[in-house]
Amino acid sequence: MLEIDQSLIAVLFAVAAGAACVDAIAGGGGLLTLPALLLAGLDPVAAIATSKLQASAGTVSATIAFARRGLIRWSEAWKIALAAGLASMAGALCVSLLPRAVLEAAVPVLLIGIALYFATARRMSSEDAAARVTPAFFALTLAPAVGFYDGVFGPGAGSFYMIGFVTLLGLGVVRATAHTKLANAASNVGSLALFALSGHVVWTIGLAMAAGAFLGAQVGSRLAMRLGARLIRPLLVTIACAMAVRLLANPENPLRQAVSGLFVDG
Repeated sequence: MLEIDQSLIAVLFAVAAGAACVDAIAGGGGLLTLPALLLAGLDPVAAIATSKLQASAGTVSATIAFARRGLIRWSEAWKIALAAGLASMAGALCVSLLPRAVLEAAVPVLLIGIALYFATARRMSSEDAAARVTPAFFALTLAPAVGFYDGVFGPGAGSFYMIGFVTLLGLGVVRATAHTKLANAASNVGSLALFALSGHVVWTIGLAMAAGAFLGAQVGSRLAMRLGARLIRPLLVTIACAMAVRLLANPENPLRQAVSGLFVDG
C-alpha cells in the first residue's frame, strides 16, 4: 500500500498547480504530473488514472475562465466537445486492441511538425481568419479522431486540437486555446469516467491535485488572455518539442530503435 502523508500531498498539489498553469496556456501538463505520480510510488495505471482526474479539473477550470471572457462559441463548440468526449471513451475501451507501437513512433514526428508550424507560421495572432471547414465537419472528423487518440494514448492531444482550430476553423490563437481547453476537458472527463469505474484512481491524491490544478489553470488562462500570441506561440513550440523528446527518450520507442538500428548497421 502507498503511504500518503501531508508532505506528499503538498508537493503533488504544487506540481498540479504549476502543470495546470502551463497546460492552460499551451498544453503538456502531463509532462510534470505523470512523472511526479510515478515518483510518488503509484503504479503506471493508477498514475495515469489519477493524472486524468487532476487534468480534468485543470481543463474544466481553464474552460470556465475562457468562457467568462466570451471566448467560446457555444453554439459550435458543444458539438465538438461532445464528439471528443464520446470518442475518448471509445478510445479508452479499445486501448488494448490497437497497435500502440505505431502511435509511439508516429506521435513524436507529428509533434515536431506542429512545433515547426507554430514556430514559422506567419499568421499567429489573436484575430480570427476565414474557416476552411465548417464546425459541423470538424465535429465529425478531427474532434473525434483526436478524442479517440486521447483515450488510447494521449500525449500531444492538446497540440492536435490546437492546430485544427487554428488551421481548419481559422480561430485566433487565444480563442483557439479556449476551444482546445473545452475539447481537452471533454476528452479528459470521458476517459476519467472509465478509469473511475475500473477503480484505478487514487482519490486522496487525485482530489488534492485536482484542487491545485483548478487554481493553477485559473492563473494560466488569465496569462494566456492577457499576453495572447506572445506567450502562447513560444510555449506551444516548447511544449510540443518537450513531449516529442520525452517520447523518444524511452529506449523502447520503436522510432528510436529504428534510428539506432540504422546507425548500428551503418
